[in-house]
Amino acid sequence: MYSLVAFGAGLVFGIGLVLSGMANPAKVLGFLDLFGRWDPSLALVMAGAIAVSLPAFALAGRRTQTFLLTPLQLPTARNIDKRLVLGSIAFGIGWGLAGFCPGPALVAIGAGQAKALVFVGAMLAGMAAFELVERARVRLARGRGTSLQNPTV
Repeated sequence: MYSLVAFGAGLVFGIGLVLSGMANPAKVLGFLDLFGRWDPSLALVMAGAIAVSLPAFALAGRRTQTFLLTPLQLPTARNIDKRLVLGSIAFGIGWGLAGFCPGPALVAIGAGQAKALVFVGAMLAGMAAFELVERARVRLARGRGTSLQNPTV
């Protein structure tokens, strides 16, 4: 049952990305081009996403289980640190260069866009590089007997 619901949610999400234009890198780049031929239409998509997610997160914050009776695990971190800021900058640069973020890129692969394959390959390489660096950082911290409670880059 869980897999069926996950599939349905993913399908609805993917259809929404296609219909909204988020899987079209030209549309996304037009939205991000504030000083050129700016296309503000994706702002409505974002406003709609916020309008739907705010009450959902408010409800989720009062629950301990999902509607499918699995544990509800919401992020607990609230601090804005250097790693979050640098990661956000890297994400924004990648989004601005390619016109893709992870979800729409996967949808674009399904639509046969070769550019999305290149993006997803680079994204997976970046994720693997992060894992290697993070493991090395943890090993180094353990060797020094240091705590990684508040990690910094």
